[in-house]
This record gives sequence, C-alpha cells and structure tokens, in this order.
Amino acid sequence: MKEVILVKNGELALKGLNRSTFEDILVKNMKRRLIHSVGKFTFTKSQSTIIVEPNEEDLDFEKAVEVISKVFGIAGFSRAALAEKDLEDIKNVALSYLGDDLRSVKTFKVNAKRSDKKFPLTSPELCREVGAHLLRNIPSLKLDGHNPDIIVTVEVRDKHVFIHGNQIKGAGGMPVGSAGRVALLVSGGIDSPVAGWMICKRGVCLEAVHFHSHPYTSDRARDKVLDLARIMAKYCGRINVHVVPFTEIQLAIIEKCPENYLTVIMRRLMMRIAEKIAVANNAQALITGESIGQVASQTMESLVCTDSAVNIPVFRPCIGMDKEEIVTISKKIGAFETSIQPFEDCCTIFVPKHPKTKPTLAEIEEAELLLGDIE
Repeated sequence: MKEVILVKNGELALKGLNRSTFEDILVKNMKRRLIHSVGKFTFTKSQSTIIVEPNEEDLDFEKAVEVISKVFGIAGFSRAALAEKDLEDIKNVALSYLGDDLRSVKTFKVNAKRSDKKFPLTSPELCREVGAHLLRNIPSLKLDGHNPDIIVTVEVRDKHVFIHGNQIKGAGGMPVGSAGRVALLVSGGIDSPVAGWMICKRGVCLEAVHFHSHPYTSDRARDKVLDLARIMAKYCGRINVHVVPFTEIQLAIIEKCPENYLTVIMRRLMMRIAEKIAVANNAQALITGESIGQVASQTMESLVCTDSAVNIPVFRPCIGMDKEEIVTISKKIGAFETSIQPFEDCCTIFVPKHPKTKPTLAEIEEAELLLGDIE
C-alpha cells in the first residue's frame, strides 16, 4: 500500500496572484529538508494541497512526517493511502489503512470529497458505502456525525483516491525565505532561540551572531549555542552562526567606563558589530530575545539607548511576553533543556552590582567617549 503526505498550506491561500511564488518556496523548503534527512520525494501542487510522494522504497516515513511537521508555511497535513478508483478497493484500503486507529476509538464519521465528477458514486453515497463497510468489520465502532474521534476522509481526485484520518496540525506561519533576512543575537539562554523561531515563523531567514568571551566563557558555552542553532534549523532551515571574539571589548569597557553603565554599553557595541555582520550578509534587521523589564538592561530606557547605536531596525518578538510564556515555547521547540545548561555566556559575566535601570542616551554616549576610537 503506497503512502503519501497531503499538505495544506493555510495562510498562503490568501496571497492571491502571488500564491504560486509562496508555494514554490514552501516546496523548496520541504524538498531540502526531506532530502537532507530522509530521501527523495515528488511534490505535486493540486487544489490547495501539495502531495508529497516518496520516490524510493523503504524510506523512513515516520521521519518524513516529523520533518514535515516542523516546516513553516504548513497549516496541517495528513498521512494518506492511495486507492484505485474502484469502490471495493476504496473500502478495503480504508479498513486496512485506518483499521488499527479505528479500533482504538469509539466513534467515527466518513467525509467524502469528489473533485472527479466522473466517479460513479456521489459523495453521500461514497460515505454510506465506506461507513457501512467499516461498521461491519469493526463492531465496536459507532457513527457520530457531530463530534467523532476520527474523521475518515476519502478524496477522489483526477488520478488517485486518497484515504486518510484526522489532519495533523502543522507548524503554521509563512515559508522561510519569503520575507527577507535578519541577524539574530544568540546568547545561549532561553529567550533568543524562541525569538529566532518566532521571526522565522513569519518567513524570515536567519543569520545568527554569538559573542564569545574566551577564556571567561568556555568552548562548551559556544558549542551550546551551536546546538541551539541546530535545533532552530529544524524549523528555520540553514543558519549561519557568526562567532565574535568579544573579550577585548568587554575588558576595555570594564576598565574605562562607569560600572553602572557596563551592560548597556556592552549591548550597544554588540549591536554595532551585529549590524556590520547583518549588512555584510544582506540582512535587513536585528533580532533579540529581550522582553520589557525582564532584567536591568531591558527597561524601556535601556532598550532605547541600545537601539540608538545602530541604523537598521531592531525587532524583539518576545517583547511583551513573560518568562513562563517564553519557556513554554522553548519546551515546545525542543530548545529548553539545551538552553538551561549551566555554561555562562558573555552577558552573564562582568555584571555590575548596581546597573543603571533608567539611563539617558546622553549619559551613555558620554560614557562611551571614554573608550576612544570605538571603530
């Protein structure tokens, strides 16, 4: 029995005349991910559905489903079996393909979609025939037209009949690569991978920038960031990670600037470096994991001072979220256990005892003059 995946792209249906462009990007992303981790597939666009069909035998179909579930731009998808355009084959495939699932529940209903109007049975007739066959062979089942445990769907299309159970929820959002490129500042904590995941969900590609303060931060701290990038890449696709040596700059700030301004000045210099990396890699904005008031450097006044150091937009997807909400997403995407590994990053060393929580831009710029030639 041949199995395929039927992908529904949801939000892309609203794109009008540009829809095919977004669908092509989605297909490209699915193809790249599947070839990298599973094998070769054929992709066919048909009536708001993308049919994903394996080209090779003995592919790991469970792995393919896992990969598809993490591709942004997919509202939902279904594992489906192919049947001939013959009533007996449709009934037999429905029973053999979904039988185990149906035996594990109490109620079901059949939903038929007949886009091929040449098929001899109408949709209601097909529902009755398939439903009766399932009831005869699985006595424990009951029909429930309003709130069934499983909806058995029979789709009669031009070339094939597809039979599947309940739709699986997809990652949602827009296909990565459809909305530009940004540079994400990744510290190694919980927040920045969540911010990266959230912005990628809107179709944005990532360049990641990590500041490494050797020997005050260990190689394991850097490797932790690379692990987080690999986790994000399962959703966001390919990510380049730029590791910036930051020790000399931090030591200069500590030596020359007032202690209570250290964190904000450090963040401003990070933003300047990240901006250069962004521009060099055709990224149009910076992304951080900051949320208002979470720590001293994330007060409204501090954020204003930080943003003024660069000439490109700074987006903060987590800006209005509390820690519990951020942790929930971190666990959802599989980043939490890596994020809480106890390796210090450059943002957690050299922290002043009494940081200024409401700095003014004039104060910060005056303190920065003590560094001399920042460039």
